[in-house]
Amino acid sequence: MKSLQILTGLFMILSLFGSAGSMGQTLTQDEPVREIGSRLELFLDDWLISSVSNTYLKMHPPVRKEILFTFDAAWEGYQSAYVTVMKDDGLYRLYYRAGGDLDREYTAMAVSNDGITWTRPNLGLFSFAGSTNNNIIWTGEKKAYDESHNFSPFKDTNPAAPPSMRYKAVTLDRYDVNGDGDASERVLSGFISADGVHWSKIRPEPLITLGGFDSHNVAFYDAHNDRYVCYSRTAVDGKRAISFSESPDFLNWSTPIPLDYGEAPLEQFYTNGMTTYPRAPHIFVGLPMRFVPDRKTVGVDRRTVDALSDAVLISSHDGLNFSRTFMEAFIRPGPNPVNWGSGHGNQTPAFGVHQTGSDEISVYWLEQYHYSGTSPSPPKLRRGTVRLDGFASVSANYGGGEMITKPLVFQGQNLFINYSTSAKGFVRVEIQDSVGNPISGFDLASSKEIYGDELERIVSWEGVADLSSLSGQTVRLRFVMKDADLFAIQFKN
Repeated sequence: MKSLQILTGLFMILSLFGSAGSMGQTLTQDEPVREIGSRLELFLDDWLISSVSNTYLKMHPPVRKEILFTFDAAWEGYQSAYVTVMKDDGLYRLYYRAGGDLDREYTAMAVSNDGITWTRPNLGLFSFAGSTNNNIIWTGEKKAYDESHNFSPFKDTNPAAPPSMRYKAVTLDRYDVNGDGDASERVLSGFISADGVHWSKIRPEPLITLGGFDSHNVAFYDAHNDRYVCYSRTAVDGKRAISFSESPDFLNWSTPIPLDYGEAPLEQFYTNGMTTYPRAPHIFVGLPMRFVPDRKTVGVDRRTVDALSDAVLISSHDGLNFSRTFMEAFIRPGPNPVNWGSGHGNQTPAFGVHQTGSDEISVYWLEQYHYSGTSPSPPKLRRGTVRLDGFASVSANYGGGEMITKPLVFQGQNLFINYSTSAKGFVRVEIQDSVGNPISGFDLASSKEIYGDELERIVSWEGVADLSSLSGQTVRLRFVMKDADLFAIQFKN
């Protein structure tokens, strides 16, 4: 009874705080003003949220779709891993580590016109078992754990990049960092290509020397901030972790810094799956594979494995400070017992998040991977889909609730919302001034109930949708909801 009383009291406090604008009370005036212009804004975290009352941020895990690719060619096998899915104009490219063991590793590439049906082109570049009839694009020149262990390409969208360097990649390498004759130290080297098929080292010296690098390190051009960024393996307090570096030219990199998750507990991240969201490139989305080494058995047979793993969802607005809004798994192992095996590879998201339809985003992850090679079948790549812009939402249950944004400045004529309701649910929108007072003509009483399931719905007040008079001013948005999800908003003409 005492716990129930405490919980009830908390709900009353939240309700009063969340309804401040509607009751004429003043919201805090020291909040940052979000200059969102006409950008698409997703509700992955509380970056845009000031207060809530009986609403909460809800994660929407991907819907499992088909197995896209089985790593069963002679040069692939159970050690195939570290997948990159690249959308390159009208073509999809699939890059991955191929190799039945770690004594000799290869980087291979498959291609697809639709991102679902894949073929291995016969490239004739490297020999395997006496034949060049394969799709291998690179192989380490020294020994195991170099150059092809985790070769991670990206297409460089920097307009200043010359055509000969339109494709770039980072990969684990070995180098004599200290000049003491020991050329076995792990480093991160850079590669370049004009076509994504024929590769060469950008220079003999490595790009980054501080880190472990024995995981899926990724790099890409961050167009929103006009810089290159790299996310690589490091260790924090003896745990597997992710570090961040940036560069103006892909050659000169800052010292790697571990990602900051605020007050969230530190968990082991084996890979990072980091990218910018393709429809809102100012937002960083990460899909780290979460490594759980203290759990080694599954089921009544007490099958021993090295660890368990799943994948989580993290987000950021600057690339360094990340939100752990959702501690729950984004991708679970599922019912297949093989996916409860080696923690080194199962539920490992690929590098690449892409829009694959008018209403969906696709993510990809590795399944049925066993580090020891004991799996009854080779690893497989699975696709999952998420609603367009719908990784997460502000959600209200049947009892209803509301959310008020931080003060924001927009540019555009109309407000569009991506939302979903039940047949009984609704969303209503009020526009307030910076301190929470309703703006005449755009108050809650003028807002009709919006119900349905639409990716882009124009909001109107008594039939008026034109917000040109408020464009450039500091305002807040108040969303009153019932049995509904609000995924994203955008002001535009």
